[in-house]
Amino acid sequence: MQWWKSSASETQITHGQRLWLYCLAFIIMCLLVIPTVIVIPMSFSDSQYLEFPPQNWSLRWYDEYLDTPRWMNATATSFKVATLTMLVATPFGTMAAYGLFVSGGRLGKIVFFLLMTPMIVPVILIAIGTFYVFGKMGIVNSILGLVLAHTVLSVPIVMIIITSALRTYDLNQERVAQSLGSTRFRAFFEITLPQLKFSVLTAALLAFLTSFDEVIISIFLSGGGNSTLTKQMFSALRDYIDPTIAAISTLMILLSTGLMLGLQLFGDKTTEE
Repeated sequence: MQWWKSSASETQITHGQRLWLYCLAFIIMCLLVIPTVIVIPMSFSDSQYLEFPPQNWSLRWYDEYLDTPRWMNATATSFKVATLTMLVATPFGTMAAYGLFVSGGRLGKIVFFLLMTPMIVPVILIAIGTFYVFGKMGIVNSILGLVLAHTVLSVPIVMIIITSALRTYDLNQERVAQSLGSTRFRAFFEITLPQLKFSVLTAALLAFLTSFDEVIISIFLSGGGNSTLTKQMFSALRDYIDPTIAAISTLMILLSTGLMLGLQLFGDKTTEE
């Protein structure tokens, strides 16, 4: 039987009838991927300007990035802020998701919605609000201010992932442990959490990447010696565009892709075990 006549789903819709959907998905994928793919060869150009395709190939812009103190300082700040954000947002988001899921009820849904507002409200409004409040508190241009602001953005992501995992988890296992004398705290850490570890790791990684890639809040709250990499890139684009930006973007793409692939391989290995 030809491929396009075979069944594509349980509804007996054939692949031929879905051909338009495959074409649309391919076009959307190209629109999303091609701009990213173009950046990579541009980063290996020997020209002082962004050009595609490069006339001459070189690693000069990677050397420029690695040999420039302001880029290295900004990179170190971004890693520091992202790591701290991950360490703060992951436990808080996990506790909030678990507490609201177990409690249920209308009030829990309202609180869940309120905690999701950072994903609904435009980031520029959050940036303006945090800039005003943190200015009064004296923590603008500080690591603490960046971590707190990025945590606000990351906690909803953590909550969504953990809540989705809890929907497939049987809470009766935890109740059985409690009926045998275990406290809820102990039952959570010994029964529930080990079964949610892949979801927790996924949430932690996305919290890290959310902070590392965030630019709008960083523009408002970071500066001087505490400028993040994205803030430094934005400033460089405003003043002068050179392929160093493409080199940094390529490294960020490789970092994000590598972390996600590594997590996926870990998840597959965990599933097999």
